[in-house]
Amino acid sequence: GFDKKIISLLIAAILISAICGTVWGRTRYEDQGTNLFSAGRVGAGEKCAQIAYHNIGLIGLTITNQGVFGTAGTNFINPDSAQEIVSSCVYPYPNGNDYLFQGSFWIGAVIGRDTLVSVGADGWFQTAEMWPDPCEEYTEFKGYPNGRPIIRRSLSNPSDTEAVSELDFIAHYTDTVTDVRYVTNDPIDNRPHVPLNIEITQRSYSWSYDYADDFVLFDYSIKNIGRRDLNKVYMGLYVDGDVGARGGDIQIATDDICGFRRTIPSPISNLCGWVDTINIAWISDNNGLNNDVTDQCGGDGGYPANMPTSVTGMRVVRTPSDSLKYSFNWWISNGNAALDFGPRKVGTPEDPFRDWGYLGTPDGDANKYFIMRHEEFDYDQLFTGKDNTADGWFPPPPQAPTFARGFDTRYLLSFGPFDIYPGEVLPLTFAYIAGPDFHPPNNCNSFTDLFSVNNPELYYGTLNFTDFGANAVWASWIYDNPGVDTDNNGDSGKYRICVYDADTINIPDPVKLSADSIVVNAADTVWYEGDGVPDFKGASPPPAPELWVIQPYPAGDTVRCLYEEGVDQYNAGFVRVRWYGYRSENTRDVFSGDFDYEGYRVYRSLSANPEDFVLIASFDRNDFNKYIYVAAKNAWELNDPPFTLEALHSLYGENFNPYDWGRDRPFSWMDSAFYFAPQDWNMSDLEDTLGIHKMYPDEPYPSTLDHDTAAIYYPDELTDYGYFKYFMYEFTDGNLLPSQKYYFAVTAFDFGSPKSKLKSLETPVNRNMVAVYPLNKNSTVMQEGLKVVVWPNPYRADAGYLDPDHFEGRDNPTLPAERQRRIHFTNIPNKCTIRIFSIDGDLVREIEHDCQGDWPLCNHAEWDLITRNTQAVVSGIYYYSVESESGTQIGKIVIIL
Repeated sequence: GFDKKIISLLIAAILISAICGTVWGRTRYEDQGTNLFSAGRVGAGEKCAQIAYHNIGLIGLTITNQGVFGTAGTNFINPDSAQEIVSSCVYPYPNGNDYLFQGSFWIGAVIGRDTLVSVGADGWFQTAEMWPDPCEEYTEFKGYPNGRPIIRRSLSNPSDTEAVSELDFIAHYTDTVTDVRYVTNDPIDNRPHVPLNIEITQRSYSWSYDYADDFVLFDYSIKNIGRRDLNKVYMGLYVDGDVGARGGDIQIATDDICGFRRTIPSPISNLCGWVDTINIAWISDNNGLNNDVTDQCGGDGGYPANMPTSVTGMRVVRTPSDSLKYSFNWWISNGNAALDFGPRKVGTPEDPFRDWGYLGTPDGDANKYFIMRHEEFDYDQLFTGKDNTADGWFPPPPQAPTFARGFDTRYLLSFGPFDIYPGEVLPLTFAYIAGPDFHPPNNCNSFTDLFSVNNPELYYGTLNFTDFGANAVWASWIYDNPGVDTDNNGDSGKYRICVYDADTINIPDPVKLSADSIVVNAADTVWYEGDGVPDFKGASPPPAPELWVIQPYPAGDTVRCLYEEGVDQYNAGFVRVRWYGYRSENTRDVFSGDFDYEGYRVYRSLSANPEDFVLIASFDRNDFNKYIYVAAKNAWELNDPPFTLEALHSLYGENFNPYDWGRDRPFSWMDSAFYFAPQDWNMSDLEDTLGIHKMYPDEPYPSTLDHDTAAIYYPDELTDYGYFKYFMYEFTDGNLLPSQKYYFAVTAFDFGSPKSKLKSLETPVNRNMVAVYPLNKNSTVMQEGLKVVVWPNPYRADAGYLDPDHFEGRDNPTLPAERQRRIHFTNIPNKCTIRIFSIDGDLVREIEHDCQGDWPLCNHAEWDLITRNTQAVVSGIYYYSVESESGTQIGKIVIIL
């Protein structure tokens, strides 16, 4: 029998060509591979389906406004970046493997005597029962910026006061659509879709920080917009993995394994042997190899590069009630009923077996509802070949050895019941989580060597749930910060006390309390659960500094950046980076409450890819970490924020030098022993003009940090444009190629959070990066009457300009080669018209250059070697003219293709 996924793809192809009303076949841009979900590409009254892409952290996840996440195997264009092709779930982003075919939200309820279920997708019949409003409903008047049905927000935008994370997406959809162009009849129940009449507001959040970059949090508000009670409501989270290489063939789906993990050892403190409950459903490749035939393990037992050795899963962190029933079910869909399998219990008189023709795929509303409400936890897939009949399961099927080794598996994590009355809104929060090194790096041969159908425990024991589980714990902590009384009612959540030093003493009669008692000498208090009120906050680095505009723009204007650039007397380019660190140095961390600013770093790159940036300068405060020896633990602990040198002198005397007291020579003080280590590199000299330095080195700390107050009472402490002089910094990077485009960024970083065991956090380089050519500014060009420069001239197609070490294609690597060609113009006025003519005098192309004078890239323009008729030019001699208010310059260009 065919795999159901193949059949479903065939069904989808038929629907695309036969039913123009479905979203899959609706766009007229389909032949160009344009995003089939894009809003605004369909006619009036059509549903405004759209995708969005979480790509701020290590997990690149596609979401939709249709109750679905993932792209069902189709690559789409990111609506926020037309240069990026996205797939379902890439980990680690951006160059990792794909860990998802499609996932969706299910919800079922009893209404009167009817059992109804609505799904975003069911993984079998291409059922799609959740849809957004028509496109014309999404207007700015209704609060949807630019008519986009999925709203985008970000904490990186200081004016976006409603943002929760570094990348938020908010979508709205309902299950009320019954139009057969969108919702087909259920072939099992043999009736049209019957809505529950629910409206879902879907919010999804993601972060780039080390502790939170492996998951995306989803927060749902589910509203009953009908007139009838929804009774015994169950919700489900459905996932079909298909783990393997991006763009891989159908074979990557045939070796997935899945299961459920209830607990892991506590990632914060394992001294007392604590475990944390994570209740997470997971799916992975069976052995961490993309191709079981061609991919070979290394001689040291290691994996080849870029293999799918990670794991992803789903964890619920908030439901409408604490006393719900949970189920975890997995199955293998197949067109042959004998091969359609999932673990099932045989049934009892009190809980009779429900037969829907095969053991696997729950088709139809009634069967979907049954599997969600049945409170059944399937054994992990690796254990399919074992005889589990003693626990009430059906015997292993004949194909059990094949299924246990990995197959095209999907799972459902479900919970309930609860009731939703008309107008009532219920919350649901869950996390889609990834974890690295699920298949440990040096265990590439373990599946071949260790897996046995009859004894899977040996191989299962090699799977590494540590990082995956820690990410699951952090997802719950970001949702609800442990130890934080969010609503100020005196409850900060739950904690444990780990006693690591205690004495037992005898209490003589007549005291009747106990024969013995414990005297605690030392203990740790560890918060592990919040107060039940959502926070959606985590530790964060200081805000990125504002890159200061040199031009006289008044304070308060929306200014991004300006790097002063130019060419020195030796024709070497330079860029002078200036920034304003007021917010970076005076913002408390939302997680710890501390002012944890530590320093700045300056980066440079030849492309906009964050991975290509290299550190060229750094400054950090002169401070030290104090590690205290805890004898009862036989360990050194870091419990306090870093100490400045001044603070250490006040504690231990003016002559105290922390560099004298490292780990190999601890410092004894009273009854304690401790040693010191620099926090970061202590590169704290701000007077060296060759490095990061203050623009006003003699300026004292401000008398007030309020800009308005300072403008009235301390105007000398401000620049002419309203900035505190104390927080103004500068760095000059020289010996640059004037013909090369450079990207610069300035980040801020903190000292971490010792209490939460977090390392130093740093703002991403793409938070404020800017592109610039180290060329003469427009004003210099105008004042000195410099001549226009054109390069490369001659332009040679065989010169290798597309090579990685050259300049073409870096910004648009996905464009075809003929669209990446560039001829560059510099020493041009900020406002001018560039015209290119053939040798016969015919106008080939006209380029209007209109830019704010002396801003980055205003001294530069490009021609892509495309004519005004959108044709590629041919080899030959061309003339150019650059016309502006200061006159006209004429030159010659030679093109050899």
